[in-house]
Amino acid sequence: MDRIRYGIIGCGMMGQEHLRNLALVTGAEVAAIFEPDAGMRADAAALAPGADMVDSLDALLAAPGLDALLIASPNHLHVPQLRRIAATRPLPLLVEKPLFTDPADRDWLAALDYPAPLWVAMEYRYMPPVAALIEQAEAVTGGIRMLTIREHRFPFLPKVGDWNRFNANSGGTLVEKCCHFFDLMRLILRDDPVRIMASGGQAVNHLDERYNGAVPDIWDHAYVIVDFARGARAMLELCMFAEGSRYQEEISAVGPAGKIECLVPGPGRFWPAHLGAPPVPQVIVSPRDPRGPRQIAVPVDPLLLAAGDHNGSTYYQHARFAAAVRGQGRVEVDVTDGIRAVEMGLAAQRSALTGQAVTLGAQP
Repeated sequence: MDRIRYGIIGCGMMGQEHLRNLALVTGAEVAAIFEPDAGMRADAAALAPGADMVDSLDALLAAPGLDALLIASPNHLHVPQLRRIAATRPLPLLVEKPLFTDPADRDWLAALDYPAPLWVAMEYRYMPPVAALIEQAEAVTGGIRMLTIREHRFPFLPKVGDWNRFNANSGGTLVEKCCHFFDLMRLILRDDPVRIMASGGQAVNHLDERYNGAVPDIWDHAYVIVDFARGARAMLELCMFAEGSRYQEEISAVGPAGKIECLVPGPGRFWPAHLGAPPVPQVIVSPRDPRGPRQIAVPVDPLLLAAGDHNGSTYYQHARFAAAVRGQGRVEVDVTDGIRAVEMGLAAQRSALTGQAVTLGAQP
């Protein structure tokens, strides 16, 4: 298969990042787009001028010559659209995170027998400094016992119809935003969680906003502690009113032999121009013997940085998905991974609301 012709479902902010990155992937072509918002549709047409703009999901699924699909619509639409695709035209599919928001959809997804590659978009795995940490973590640490992920960033950005201001649409902050980090915990530790404890809430952001008279209910900060089956412990620290930070994500893994960290800056477009060039991502290796940290710069191709807000990772994810579509690679983030990440987010939100630790149930 020389070319892969994509049908795109949803071309808001993240969908347009996908369009910019697909334009860089060898052999990728955007053939059809379904985006109901007129402004976003015009932006998408400018980014993919050769694509047919259709007015419904059914029209997109009827488009001739498609080889793959991408869902980048608002969170609460992912499962209804996936159900329609599975019943109508189950092409290779990349579906944005979170895979689902309603716990009632979990069993249907767990039982889904999709006949083509189905990949859940977890871009953070593919950020170059994060990928470097993942690759080296076991050797540097001698077996990770403690894993910490800290994200200090900007508030949620405006989205079409303000859908991301309410838990009913987004699934809640620890699902919408943090499923990335729960996925990373499982990936880095190569293990599944057994217990989650959390504290979080809404302290600063969006409290002065009103939408049809309703105040947004999305949280803006949290701590989450996760116990894993083989004894490792992980922690997430989230703050979404800390956009003055030098680095947006900081991940550290520690074991009996040493520590490895990675530092990831936020989107370059948000870096204050008066401070000069944005910081360069880093990996820091700190063995116990011989003692002393070693800093390693992990620069990212400026072309990839300009194509999106995720440190080049969207491009690398698409390159691997394209390989899976061609039968030259495997699906690296499957439905089970997508389910686990959402389950962890839902459990963390339940723990924060009840003040009780949540024990995770049997795995499907």
